[in-house]
Amino acid sequence: MIKIVDLHKSFGDNSVLTGVNLDIKDRETITIIGGSGCGKSVLIKHIVGLLKPESGNIFVDETEITGLNEKSLSEVQKNFGFLFQGAALFDSLTVGDNVAFGLRNLKDLTEKEILEKVEKCLLMVGLEGITNLKPSELSGGMKKRVALARAIATDPKYIFYDEPTTGIDPIMADVINDLIIHLQKSLNITSIVVTHDIASAYKISNRIAMLYDGKIIGTGTPDEIKKTENQYIKQFTTGSSVGPIKMKVRER
Repeated sequence: MIKIVDLHKSFGDNSVLTGVNLDIKDRETITIIGGSGCGKSVLIKHIVGLLKPESGNIFVDETEITGLNEKSLSEVQKNFGFLFQGAALFDSLTVGDNVAFGLRNLKDLTEKEILEKVEKCLLMVGLEGITNLKPSELSGGMKKRVALARAIATDPKYIFYDEPTTGIDPIMADVINDLIIHLQKSLNITSIVVTHDIASAYKISNRIAMLYDGKIIGTGTPDEIKKTENQYIKQFTTGSSVGPIKMKVRER
C-alpha cells in the first residue's frame, strides 16, 4: 500500500500541502477530488517521486521514498504507470513507438515481444491497427487511450491518472471511466485518480478523498461522500456557490 504522513510542500510563499495524511489500499481505486489549483497534481507528483516535500513521509510498499537517491527511487518508480492530463505523447514517434517507450527503456524484451505487447495493450484500450499513426492524426480521446496503453505496458502495480476526463467530450469521458474500471479489475492494480469531475469520481471509485486547504478533509465510499455532513465536501460535490468555500470574483 501507499501511506502519506503529514506531507508539506510550498512554492515560495504559497503553501500548497499543509499536512496531508492518506492511506491508499492495494487494488482499490481512490479518487482525490478538489478545486482547481488545490494541489491534487502536486500531491501525486510527490507520490511518484517527481517532487520532494519540505517535510513528511511517503511509504510505497513499506519503503520510505522521500529520502531515496535517484537509483533507488527509479527502482520504486518501475511499479508506477502515469496517465498525464494532456496525454503527453511524443509527437515525433508513432503510436506504436509511444506505447513501446517504457518497454524499451525498462524491460529486457526482444523486439518481437515488444510489438506483441504493444498490440495487446492497444487492444485492451479499444484501439487496433493504429500503430503506424502519429499523435497528430488522433482525436483527443484516442490520445488519452494511447497514453493509457503506454501506462499499462510495463505491468505497473500502481497507475496514476491526472484529470483523465479533462479536455474530452462527455461520451468519451465515460469511455475512459469504463476503461479505468476495467483495467483495475482485469490487471488487479491500484488506481490513484485526481479529478474535479464528480460524476467520474462517483462512478470509478472505491473511495474518494477531498483535498482542501492543503489537507485531506474527508474520505469515504461514493455513498458516504454523497451523504456527508461535511459542509466543504457537500458544497464541492453539489457544485453550489453558497457555502464555506468562497470564490473570489474579480470586478472590472
